Amino acid sequence: MKSKIFNISLICAFFLTLGAFPTKALSQETKPEGAEKKFDPKETILEHIADKHEWHMFGKSYIPLPVILYTDKGLEIFSSANLQPQGTVYAGKYYNYMLVNNKIKVVTADKQIDAVNNKKVWDFSITQNVASMWMTGIILLLVFFSISSTYKKRVGKAPKGIQSWMEPLILFIRDDIALPNIGVKYKAYMSLLLTIFFFILINNIFGMIPFFPGGYNLTGNIAVTLVLSVIILLVVNLKANKHYWKHIFVPNPWWLFIIMIPVEIVSIFSKPIALMIRLFANITAGHIIVLSLVSLIFIFNSLWISPVSVVFVVFIDAIEVLVAFLQAYIFTMLASLFIGMAIQEHHDHEVI
Repeated sequence: MKSKIFNISLICAFFLTLGAFPTKALSQETKPEGAEKKFDPKETILEHIADKHEWHMFGKSYIPLPVILYTDKGLEIFSSANLQPQGTVYAGKYYNYMLVNNKIKVVTADKQIDAVNNKKVWDFSITQNVASMWMTGIILLLVFFSISSTYKKRVGKAPKGIQSWMEPLILFIRDDIALPNIGVKYKAYMSLLLTIFFFILINNIFGMIPFFPGGYNLTGNIAVTLVLSVIILLVVNLKANKHYWKHIFVPNPWWLFIIMIPVEIVSIFSKPIALMIRLFANITAGHIIVLSLVSLIFIFNSLWISPVSVVFVVFIDAIEVLVAFLQAYIFTMLASLFIGMAIQEHHDHEVI
């Protein structure tokens, strides 16, 4: 197991070092003095963990994604290739557009942001994170439909292929997460817990190779973790029974209601907020640390520092493999715990 983690980490570190920075940074060609922009690690790191309107591949190559804008004059749809490289002004049907810090802004012909007229643009574009989320959804559907089909064809037989790899994880979620925390009603929530666990896990693993084709920083996007947390918030409070609400609005002893009711109401929202921040912060921090270590090569402008940098990157990536599984487990475990606290009856002490 340790050797597998090390091999995965080494592969991640290799592709990260290869594709993390523009190819011109590795070029040995001589350029006129002052022609090359000074390397800025902060700008580079923030650029690579941010959402984009194109899907970056190796080096400077990318796949343009569709831009969908709704303005006060109507709908505009065009390719993000029209906005590349950044600073390019695209003359749309209604306005001129330009990418400013990966955000589409209405500008004048001379690249001035149109603040006078205060044009409001609603951006419904298919960004890299949106495309990545769709890809994850397709992977989940293919995997689980394949496993379901295999179970129907091989009734009573030993698991085979991807089924043998997924079955222990599914049983782990059922026996060690859902049953202990939710109790006898766990079956109604298994689909939700499995989806959340594998959705987070797949994106965490792909996110470890953010510059390899198909890599992205989806779980490091707070908007994504916010939606996951809101789903848990809705499930918990819509499925909650009378005992859950009685515990919130009828404290025991009753004379503590002035203190306890506000505290309990705050706790309703603080639980999903904790889920959101924990996942976002851990995944983003891991990416920033790895990128910072790779940046040392370019900060010192010497290849002598590269062995030290790569060794530390491999070490951090080994930890990130563990974190990828750990964060998926923690989010799913806490979600099941919150659901169990909301739906469990007082007599549900034994699990069938």
